[in-house]
Amino acid sequence: MRCRRTVIEADVEKYEIGKGMEDGVELFSDVITKGWIITEGLVKIEREDGALVCPYISNRRGRTFIKEGDYIIIDDDGTKHVCGADKIFERYEKI
Repeated sequence: MRCRRTVIEADVEKYEIGKGMEDGVELFSDVITKGWIITEGLVKIEREDGALVCPYISNRRGRTFIKEGDYIIIDDDGTKHVCGADKIFERYEKI
């Protein structure tokens, strides 16, 4: 069966540190040791104590860590997603 995504409007914003767009942060050392993800390009924020943390978005699939240049998508139903700059405007058109 072939299907097409239904049309959903969403807010799309390029991720910026300090804007509160993420759902949380994880220590970079934990991302490296506990995760099975590619860490290249991850946004890393240095805390005052020198610890590096990586911001993420939570959704039904778990945590998605934000990479440099990523966009945060919030669907009309409140569901959040992360999408790379290389795909964002193939999947979403400006209205």
